[in-house]
Amino acid sequence: MTSNSKHLQTRLVRSDYVAPAGFDAYPTAIHHASTVLFKDVASMRAADWKRKDAYTYGLHGTPTTFTLEARLAAIEGGDYCLLAPSGLAAIAMVDLALLKSGDDVLLPDNVYNPNRDLGRWLESDFGVTARFYDPLVGAGIADLIRPNTRLVWTEAPGSVSMEVPDLRAICAAAHARGVLVALDNTWAAGLALRGFDVGADIVMQALTKYQSGGSDLLMGAVITRDKALNDRIAAAHMRLGMGVGADDAYLVLRGLETMKLRFDAHDAAARKVAAWLEGRPEIARVLHPAFAGCPGHAIWKRDFSGAAGLFSVIFDARYTEAQTDRFVDALTLFGIGYSWGGTHSLAVPYRMQGTRRGWTDAGTLVRFNIGLEHPDDLVADIERAFAAM
Repeated sequence: MTSNSKHLQTRLVRSDYVAPAGFDAYPTAIHHASTVLFKDVASMRAADWKRKDAYTYGLHGTPTTFTLEARLAAIEGGDYCLLAPSGLAAIAMVDLALLKSGDDVLLPDNVYNPNRDLGRWLESDFGVTARFYDPLVGAGIADLIRPNTRLVWTEAPGSVSMEVPDLRAICAAAHARGVLVALDNTWAAGLALRGFDVGADIVMQALTKYQSGGSDLLMGAVITRDKALNDRIAAAHMRLGMGVGADDAYLVLRGLETMKLRFDAHDAAARKVAAWLEGRPEIARVLHPAFAGCPGHAIWKRDFSGAAGLFSVIFDARYTEAQTDRFVDALTLFGIGYSWGGTHSLAVPYRMQGTRRGWTDAGTLVRFNIGLEHPDDLVADIERAFAAM
């Protein structure tokens, strides 16, 4: 049946046209697909979603997502990568792949708060013990490991309080007891620190941040080197239906090309703003891993090659919460919002007292994401906000 002999409705749905071969361009093609077509029944029956040498269903990957996974794994120095709809989804995928009722997981006190809440949920509803440890514990993690401990989460640095853990010591101690270590490496983005180089078994990144760079999408990644470990997480990925959209995958691919340039610009600007803040009487402490006053600074010097645009400050205790809130409200070049890694600067106050075990600072903590505005303008904006406080 020729095209012209078919009914109009069929011609609207199906076309005989085939684009000529030979087209090539720098951008990765965006493949929108739920259904994947097979050339014949034998091909369909031979395809296996666990392998990435063929396509089975949009949820399990397209050329767009496979390309993104390969590039992310290469940046981090891993061999396998799985995408998830957000950083938190990637964390949950790891937990649900590796933990079952009766198991134990260790999380640092400074862990990303949704990860903390997830741990508590696993404990209250799923029979998984979730315990919290001092992020600066180092080799002392060995004393906390129980016979049923299966996983140790780390975060370098803590995304609010900025402590830099001794990942080498934690990984060595955990591995000596047969325990896996997962690293939230979102702050360093695989650029300033490669997690496998310091001993991590699993590296999680929120691609929402620097990989995207546009504050316009949500995505996460789980990267591994061990095939058996990847297969366990991939099974959870499939069962949980952790798919990502092709358009979002394309935006991350596009962002990767400029990520290092943007990351270095964020780093340089953040250090300039942080250095200025260090000399201000309103500020009691600057919590920036590249600065000597930050807990774990010596570890940062040993293991990291750079710093991100995210850091925190502690206001002098003479300022009330109402005053520091007024400071944040007075900023004009800083939006009030969570996340980081985008081109626009952000500022968020946190209530640390009573929410973090062992927290002794009396002043309010404010976290800054330094975007790509000129740092002199950001400094001037902060100075105006100090006056309004």
